[in-house]
Amino acid sequence: MATLCRTTGKLLGKVQFIPVSSRNFSSIKCSRSYKNVWKTCACVFGGGILLYAANYKHGGTVYALKAKQPDELAKSVKLTSRERRFIKFASVEYGGQLYMTPQDFLESVVEQEPRPRLKRRILTAKEIDQLRDQVPSLKKGSPQMFRNMRDKGIISYTEYLFLLSILTKPTSGFQIAFNMFDTDGNQRVDKNEFLVMEKIFSYAWRGKRGMTEESPAEGKGPQDTYINDDQGLQRRHNVDTLLQVHFFGKKGTNDLKFEGFRQFMENLQTEVLELEFCEFSKGHETISEVDFAKILLRYTYLDTDEYDMYLDRLLDRVRDERGITFEEFKTFCQFLNNLEDFTIAMRMYTLADHPISKDEFHRAVRICTGQAQSPHVVRTVFAIFDADGDGLLSYKEFIAIMKDRLHRGFKSYAKNEGWEAFKSCVKQEMKSSV
Repeated sequence: MATLCRTTGKLLGKVQFIPVSSRNFSSIKCSRSYKNVWKTCACVFGGGILLYAANYKHGGTVYALKAKQPDELAKSVKLTSRERRFIKFASVEYGGQLYMTPQDFLESVVEQEPRPRLKRRILTAKEIDQLRDQVPSLKKGSPQMFRNMRDKGIISYTEYLFLLSILTKPTSGFQIAFNMFDTDGNQRVDKNEFLVMEKIFSYAWRGKRGMTEESPAEGKGPQDTYINDDQGLQRRHNVDTLLQVHFFGKKGTNDLKFEGFRQFMENLQTEVLELEFCEFSKGHETISEVDFAKILLRYTYLDTDEYDMYLDRLLDRVRDERGITFEEFKTFCQFLNNLEDFTIAMRMYTLADHPISKDEFHRAVRICTGQAQSPHVVRTVFAIFDADGDGLLSYKEFIAIMKDRLHRGFKSYAKNEGWEAFKSCVKQEMKSSV
């Protein structure tokens, strides 16, 4: 037994777990149900250790994944969380490069895992032409465009990063984003100016890895100079994507003006929020206050006890369960896109970092966004985040959790190792299955 314990300790010291962010929470279960999960994990984990010990004792062969040699590790490229997620959800391929479809993109921002599929679909040149013909013009854009198109379009990795950034942009930042593309300052963006985005991301990627423009080996094509993971994640492509056709027409000769750009950004933000809201509303006009809390907490890295604490606190305090409408939900999410301005306002308003009242919260939000929040939403927020029930909100704790929500799980966290990481991983898995 002592040998078994020592073996267990060595194994745990070498195992690294990455916490999985939560997604759907359809019901609240009592903590007693977690005991069965822990028993199951203990049995499976313990059984694996016993099997290892038996093979070790009898000289049997234990098969494991082949470890990379030091020289291989030095050559391999460490992928970012966004790169890994794009590779995971991209369902089509053309010319050795991966692409997302509109449906892939929507799933990547609201789902934990992509829909089941046997393999990626390899597109032909003829299919690429057919997809280009099905992209609607900018004038026909709507908050349902991505859902209506489903698999009828392709999105490159650089465009994926661009679309992600749109989701967190406040309305005041739309003009700034447009001006970044408008390199000649004529209030119009042409296709070549838009494609500068790819070069910017390409140079940033190369610079991060200490590469120069001349560093690729001779005789290799552009697709071989970007990433050494055999996954086809590249920063350049010669294919007309969904965004290029939507913004600049099928011939690529149209100019993109600010009004069309602004409308596209608003439509995309609304579409993602509608998708998220409908997931919980199940066809009704409102979501419950508890569902609202689950949406706010779904991308956080809280452990199970902390997560339950917020929901229990809300259940104990909410008396007027009239639900949250989509407009109320959308207005609050638009406020979250102004979270940096809200943080600055709070620091100037409460120099000593004092908690704030509902009236102060209302006033700060209206100053930052120009919109007034629903009193019922503010009461619900205070019911979730007011720790001691004194009617005051610790805005530091609120902002920290809302930043997790805003970045949708893409914030960087230090990775734990050993037993603590194992417990954290199991807790996150239990939370995602509740």
